[in-house]
Amino acid sequence: MLLFMGAKRAVVVGGGIGGLTAAAALRTRGWDVVVCERAASLDPVGSGLSLGPNALRALDTIGLGQGTRELAAIDGVSGIRRSGGRWLVRADVTAPMLEKYGDLAVIALRAELVDLLLTRLPEGTVKTSTTVSAVDPVSGSVTTSEGVLEADLVVAADGVRSVVREALFPGHPGARYSGATTWRFVVPEPGRGFRTTETWGRGDVFGVMPLSGKRIYCYASAVAPAGQTFADERAELLRRFGDWHDPIPELVAAADPAKILHNDVYWIADPLPAYHSGRVAILGDAAHAMSPNLGQGACQAIEDAVVLASLADRPDGLARYTAARLPRTRMVVQNSHRVSRMVGLHSPLATAARDAFMWGVGRFGSAALIRQTARVFEWTPPRLSDS
Repeated sequence: MLLFMGAKRAVVVGGGIGGLTAAAALRTRGWDVVVCERAASLDPVGSGLSLGPNALRALDTIGLGQGTRELAAIDGVSGIRRSGGRWLVRADVTAPMLEKYGDLAVIALRAELVDLLLTRLPEGTVKTSTTVSAVDPVSGSVTTSEGVLEADLVVAADGVRSVVREALFPGHPGARYSGATTWRFVVPEPGRGFRTTETWGRGDVFGVMPLSGKRIYCYASAVAPAGQTFADERAELLRRFGDWHDPIPELVAAADPAKILHNDVYWIADPLPAYHSGRVAILGDAAHAMSPNLGQGACQAIEDAVVLASLADRPDGLARYTAARLPRTRMVVQNSHRVSRMVGLHSPLATAARDAFMWGVGRFGSAALIRQTARVFEWTPPRLSDS
């Protein structure tokens, strides 16, 4: 239980999407907040993200939902193709999405969402190049490279390799390698309209997402050993995807090799026993890192942040935060992993069966596709202003 006399002070460890959303949401609830980010700058420019209706509703609670919609590309037409170009699923989900959820998924550049979140934080709130080496869950003291900070609440949003998580739950196995590695980059739109598509091969995937400002966000994944890197990442992408259907080779060729992000995918297969300990709450990838296949990593971190802010100053608030978030995020993690395993199938027989299944799903139309998203998208955030 947290008891407060006077100003409520929070220290957020990590300046990613989850940490900045938590800082903004806690500010909405009257907290003084400091964000400690170990990197010298907040986010790479070459990473995009999908924000579903659930995340947009959460951002609405801190006054940033509409701003996010305005900076992002909105696309209701999407599909899945084979590497040769044949469509497996193709649907316009605009009308059923709007009818069921009142929103479409939007596609944004991560760095631009970071900038938008920073508009809700006073100058000096985020301290970059600040490393956290220890957190005391009983007292709330946070040892940083700049000194010791005292907090009523510590928010661990320090990512998949969370130092705070390892300290609080030393017996937990932590994140494990998913078996897949990913590449991400942004290129200018090459003179024609694009739709959101994902192309599946034998263990390899290539995704194309239009961004605002006539830009294209591309991502690729492949089954590969952990830790493998390449002197020329673009050349490796061309080797893997250069004979796939248009416009994939053209998009890869247009990428700046210096701006291609290459990261292995780790996920938390074994759930944490709780998302809190003492005065510390854990959120985002630090709590429930997942594969990117449902596009819910950032979305769930944003949900975590607003739920935590709504409960943190209540009796047993952090225990209630765990009770609210652990079952839901576990469901999303497991569902995303199932999709990851299906996409990562490699044998000709298994991929043929997978593709036949997806073709069948597509025949039921957009309404059937929408039903598959209901457990994730049908979520209502708390009201921060009067909760």
